[in-house]
Amino acid sequence: MAQIQNRKAWFDYQIEEKFEAGLVLQGWEVKSIREGAASIKESHIFVRDGELFLLNANISPLKTASTHERPDPTRTRKLLMHKKEIMRLIGRVEQAGYTLIPLDMHFKSGKVKVEIGLGKGKRLYEKRQDESKKEWKRQQERLMKNKSTRRR
Repeated sequence: MAQIQNRKAWFDYQIEEKFEAGLVLQGWEVKSIREGAASIKESHIFVRDGELFLLNANISPLKTASTHERPDPTRTRKLLMHKKEIMRLIGRVEQAGYTLIPLDMHFKSGKVKVEIGLGKGKRLYEKRQDESKKEWKRQQERLMKNKSTRRR
């Protein structure tokens, strides 16, 4: 179950593959994520020296966070994956023009994981098409629901 989701990613990008990565965090950050005080809406993933990093993920410190550390809510955080997976992702990003997008942040076996999407950006007309398809499906469901309630 996803704790923190990036719904904007599905609107702005055509996601083709998903991957799961660990995240290097401090203790207060894990507590904040568990409380739901985090946002990955404006965040993105970049590659530096063969490693993946999460940038602009906002994890708000709790009031009860430790006093001996100075919390930085938008610091750059390292993602943990196997080297082969990282190299494969780097190749796809550099050669095929894909983008790495954080889709959601969740807990798995007590550890915080980030689901990464490999996708391409949508153009404006593609976004409009998707929106009209969703609206048409909603309208169909509404009509079917009204039809089924009338028969009774």
